[in-house]
Amino acid sequence: MFDSLLKYDLGEGVEAFSTQRDAALPYPVIQGRQVHGSRIALVDRPGMTRDELEGYDAFMTNRPDVAICIRTADCVPVLMYDPVNSAVAAVHSGWKGTVLHISQGVIDAMRQEFGTRAEDLKVAIGPAIGPDSFQVGEEVAVKFKESGFPMEDIWSFRGSGDGTPMSGGHHIDLFKANRWLLEQSGVPTGNIQVCGIDTYTTRAYFSARREGVQCGRIINAIMLK
Repeated sequence: MFDSLLKYDLGEGVEAFSTQRDAALPYPVIQGRQVHGSRIALVDRPGMTRDELEGYDAFMTNRPDVAICIRTADCVPVLMYDPVNSAVAAVHSGWKGTVLHISQGVIDAMRQEFGTRAEDLKVAIGPAIGPDSFQVGEEVAVKFKESGFPMEDIWSFRGSGDGTPMSGGHHIDLFKANRWLLEQSGVPTGNIQVCGIDTYTTRAYFSARREGVQCGRIINAIMLK
């Protein structure tokens, strides 16, 4: 049994973590009902319910002591902290959200709502399916190309494979893709932490590809202190 939290150091004014399997949450967290889209919700009061947050894949707030989170099991969690304007965001960026440039949309929304500047943001990219495990069909690779990603950096084709799971075929590096989105928005490279943990190969974390879509979910939370 795994019972610990993966904690991120984004500064003194914030707490951020991802749960390992069977970890106990240290406090309640506000969750939504994610749909692999790009809608962003403003969490402006404690106790907002999942029903209220139906259909959103990113959450932002400037309320202290209100923890917001997104749930993942291979998708990329992106946790953002604006230390200048005291605001945070939690972003669910699976491959569909990544193609939709959801992280860039969140930065724009934080700019409008809180006055956030991309160059001030501190960001953690948490556990997600890694490039060696994220084998995709050609049609998915084409969507990334059409969405403007630098394919020479995020894509590889590995031939027919050797018969083992996830060998061969097209592979996408979601860690690099999401880092690129942040950098393109103006977040300094040195302000982006990428944990690099592959959920498919690391059994301390839930993986829908390894265990099926009905598996548990990693809670990726951030809260202003």
